[in-house]
Amino acid sequence: MIRVTLRSLAARKLRTALTAMAIVLGVAMISGTYILTDTIDRAFGDIYRQAAEGVDVAVTPNQEVEAVEGEEGAPLDGALLERVERAPGIADARGDIFRRVTLLDNEGEPMSTGGVPTFAASVADDRFEAFEPTEGRLPAADGEVAVDKGTADKHDFRVGQTVTVAGDPGARRYRLVGIARFGTVDSLAGATVVLMNLRQAQEMTGTRGMYDSISAAAEEGTSPEEARDSVRAALRGVDVNVRTGEEQAEQETRDTQEELGFLRTALLIFGGIAVFVGAFVIANTFSITIAQRLRELALLRTLGASRRQILRAVLLEALVVGTLAALLGLAGGLLVAPGIVAAFDAVGVDLPTSDTLLLGRTIVVALVVGIGVTVVASLAPAMRATRIPPMAAMREGVGLPQRSGRVRAALATLVGLAGLALLLAGLFGGTGEGGSAGLLGAGAALMFLGVALFSPQLVRPMAWFVGRPFQALGITGRLARENATRQPGRTAATAAALMIGLALVTFLSIFAAGFRASIDDIVDRQFAGDLTVRNKDGFSTIPRGTRDAVAAVDGVGALTTVRFGGSEIDGERAFTIGVDPEGLASAYKLTWEEGDDGVMRDLGPGEAVVDESWAKGRDIEVGDTLDVRTSTNERLRLKVVGSIDEDGLLADGFIVPNRELERHWGERRDAFLFLSFADGADPAATRRAVDRVLDRDFPIVESQDREEVKDAQAGQINQVLYLFYALLALSIVVSLFGVVNTLTLSIHERIRELGMVRAIGMSRRQVRRTVRYEAAITALMGAVLGLVLGTFFAWIITRPLLDEGFTFQLPVGTMVVLVVIAALAGVVAALAPARRAARVDILRALAYE
Repeated sequence: MIRVTLRSLAARKLRTALTAMAIVLGVAMISGTYILTDTIDRAFGDIYRQAAEGVDVAVTPNQEVEAVEGEEGAPLDGALLERVERAPGIADARGDIFRRVTLLDNEGEPMSTGGVPTFAASVADDRFEAFEPTEGRLPAADGEVAVDKGTADKHDFRVGQTVTVAGDPGARRYRLVGIARFGTVDSLAGATVVLMNLRQAQEMTGTRGMYDSISAAAEEGTSPEEARDSVRAALRGVDVNVRTGEEQAEQETRDTQEELGFLRTALLIFGGIAVFVGAFVIANTFSITIAQRLRELALLRTLGASRRQILRAVLLEALVVGTLAALLGLAGGLLVAPGIVAAFDAVGVDLPTSDTLLLGRTIVVALVVGIGVTVVASLAPAMRATRIPPMAAMREGVGLPQRSGRVRAALATLVGLAGLALLLAGLFGGTGEGGSAGLLGAGAALMFLGVALFSPQLVRPMAWFVGRPFQALGITGRLARENATRQPGRTAATAAALMIGLALVTFLSIFAAGFRASIDDIVDRQFAGDLTVRNKDGFSTIPRGTRDAVAAVDGVGALTTVRFGGSEIDGERAFTIGVDPEGLASAYKLTWEEGDDGVMRDLGPGEAVVDESWAKGRDIEVGDTLDVRTSTNERLRLKVVGSIDEDGLLADGFIVPNRELERHWGERRDAFLFLSFADGADPAATRRAVDRVLDRDFPIVESQDREEVKDAQAGQINQVLYLFYALLALSIVVSLFGVVNTLTLSIHERIRELGMVRAIGMSRRQVRRTVRYEAAITALMGAVLGLVLGTFFAWIITRPLLDEGFTFQLPVGTMVVLVVIAALAGVVAALAPARRAARVDILRALAYE
């Protein structure tokens, strides 16, 4: 039987290849994800180990509370350096700065407006320095900088030219005196690094007299562990981390791996979706091929093969196909990994990489997924094939036994209801973020499966509906519609594979449209000022000098700022918003649950205003006291003096004055600046004056009016949406292989029919047109199912968000485009099968057995 099975595969090379490709793409995505993230992890690990060379002891801030996006945390008190130097066993010590700034390119534009940021790093010619110049030298005097070699090569910087760096005091011009490598690499995992002397680095980052880390070297004869313990004793009572250089490198590697864990999870989800779709394609393909080989299998039974042997033969075929798919997918992963990097780079996210890393775990996962999914998908059709009596199967026209429509509908209903129950449990069960995501994913998968099981009952009415326009095109359209309904189970399985990808695309489109509409509504309702000033990248803070520079512009009236910080309350992360209490009401419209604008104006130390929905979920009321742990590990007790009904910028947390956020959270930079024009000022002239100041002194900052704020937010949403579209396109491509498979295999069993219609006068063009129309009708069925299911998912998942101000909105234009694209994709997938059908020899087809 093994020889028979292998010969059967060899004799049907096209079918084997098409079946394998359905799973290859999903395995390629999964293996490519592991290859990429493992490579990134190693890139960072190498960097941290190189940075630790020559460092026996590292002292860093102890930031146990997770920071918010754009927050860098409080630096170390500069006085600690002297205490480290005096510790027994320490020969030398140095304080360093490594914080965000912005380097402008040769055209005067900020080089990084997304992805990996630009850092200012202090350097000195000593034993701790990891940067080595490849051209010129390291900076020593004020007015001098160097840049990493990767940045210099990418942006054509040359030693001796003048470059502009923007930081807290504004934009400053420096002479480029050197280009340097970090150990053996050209850049810090893709980041841009501007090297300065310590004093300039502290000035540009607003950290005068402070350090981000302290490095120490042990005296001869003192081990790193002994030096670490000595420094710990010298800094007893100070909340800092003291580690050996090796321990610090390991900790930073673990921290980076944890921070990038979301990337691996997200990419694996999309790979899993492609594999899930591939399982539908494989199951459908095996069902068709086994149905076409019933007489062959029956002949084997009459020659003595048992049911178990037939089952083993089919599973062996699946094993071979799955192994082939897994190996090809693993090889494809080596190509997918750089493709993912390119996709992220297209939306402004620069992922660091090094030499490609292929671990044994990746090989095992690829083989398990590829082989396991293929074998499981083939199991049901294989079992059904063994139930055909040998003599019955020898007769022409006998097919695989099918479940009755009622049984199938009942099973589909049970599976769909189970999926819906899991969806609702994920939305309202309160199982935490990880548990909720798992329940939502499992619920969606079961609902997809339920709809797929029920879809054969929908084929005839749906074919009548979507096939009407094709039928109007003549006899070819009518034949295409009838062909689509001839095997409802087959057509439904093909459409269901396409349904999954289109349902997810529809869900994302609706969610993004609702998010954009919600932001527009929030801006219109709550933005009371004339302009907002923010970082061009949309998430980083703005330099500290921005507020004073803008306030000095003629025509600028009221001005207020907002900051963000990270906190913990009872072990749970809490979002902290810092505001200027006296000026907030002039720029932002607050809706009060308890209190009024006077409460905000009088907000002082030890007090907080909470978002009502956030507080309600934690049983917090006005008059209660919050036990807060800040991102600098301070413990505070804040009295709740008011609550607001907020669904915008100030939602989902508690509000304190900015001066308190700076004092206890160490957050000195503003996230946003809101301003209103003075009475009688010319709005256009004042806006131009503000923009001139920003362009001259703070080129990484821009002003926006209400419509520009909306457009900027929409642009950021669209960037993420397009990235998701690109990742979901993989599952749609897999489903199109299902269309190709179905048409190719159905043409094989319809050779007589094709010969007959050709004999009675149908032209080759009409045959090609019929096959293309059939593919378009099948694709449109999948599109309709996908649109309906995706809309349902969006509707049910956004229910809890309606109270938070989310606006449910259907992007009708996008949905129409999806339907058109689905039909065109079906036609493209049918090109090769249609040409094959048109080339059928009439006489051989009529004589076909």
